[in-house]
This record gives sequence, C-alpha cells and structure tokens, in this order.
Amino acid sequence: MKLRQIADINAGYPFRGKIPVVPGSGVVAVQMKDITTQKEILWENCTHTELTAKREPYYLQPGDILVAARGNHYYAVIIRDEILQAGFQTVAAPHFFMIRVRSNNIIPEYLAWFLNQRACQGYLEQNAEGTLTKSIRRSVLEDVTVVMPDLAKQRSIINLANILGQEKKIVEGMLRNSERLMNIIANDLLSTLKQ
Repeated sequence: MKLRQIADINAGYPFRGKIPVVPGSGVVAVQMKDITTQKEILWENCTHTELTAKREPYYLQPGDILVAARGNHYYAVIIRDEILQAGFQTVAAPHFFMIRVRSNNIIPEYLAWFLNQRACQGYLEQNAEGTLTKSIRRSVLEDVTVVMPDLAKQRSIINLANILGQEKKIVEGMLRNSERLMNIIANDLLSTLKQ
C-alpha cells in the first residue's frame, strides 16, 4: 500500500528565510537542529516564533510524524504526548514533511519505525534530487510502499524498537563516561609533569 493511501502529507510551515525568534510567544517551530541522534525532539531547544505567512499552519499533534525533506538522511520522528505538556502550538520547519496517519490499520509509531528502516531510506536516497544539498519531493514520499502487518505485530515491533533505543542510550552514556575517565587520567598524568 502506498503512503498516500493511509496518511496525509504536508510540507512544514513556509517561513521566509530564517525563522524569527519571538521569546514568550505561544508558538514553537521544530527544526532539524532540535532532533537528537535517537530521533527525539529536544523541546527546550525549539525556537519560539510567530507565524507570518498567509498559509494556515498545520499544528503538530501526538501521533504525527516528521520526515526530514533535505540532507543525507531522511529520518522520521514521531511526535509523542510530550507535545501536549509543552503547552505551545507547534509547527514543523519547512525542511520537514508532516505525516498524519488516517488509517486505523497502522500505528503511527510503527510507520515512523518503518520509514527509518534501511530499505525505505534506500528508496528515498535513490529518488533524492539535487547536487549540493539533496532533497526529496513530496510525491516521492507519497509513493513509499508501506508494509502493514496486523496491529499486534506492529505493537511487538514498536516494543522491540523502544528496547533497542533504550539500550543505545545506555551504551552511549557508558561511552561518554569512559571518555571522561580517560580525559581525567590524561589530565592527571599531565599535571604530574608540571610538578
């Protein structure tokens, strides 16, 4: 089944040039710089802004998926319930596509996982355009073929992906701690030379 058959896909909000910073505004914009390597949004880093374009904004809500439209990796990020706790209306920067699932036969978290898999990423990379900065067209994203197992299997895949994500965070934390320890040892050795 094609992605366009199960979801609506819209471009991010059309800011002209740099996103204006408006401290204390009730609107925030999610940009690529706000996404971690674990495909999570750092809400505290999002830019408070105002919407000046004539186009009606598509405000993000839990279950929406952001897909990077430019760059070397067209990663998908799920919008989780944390967006409700932030207390702001949120839009995506123009470098994203926003996907809103409209089928009851697919779980948004599964779809985000599926879009991040090597086969799907390969299709997007193969169909990207541009020389210096690659980008994908909306029609390319709409034509992604989505495999939809039953809901129970989708939930199992989501659970397994979440466990893997937690393991990655633990390993990354251990590596950071090991690097800190090695720096402390090196600094101690260097300080003995100065004495």
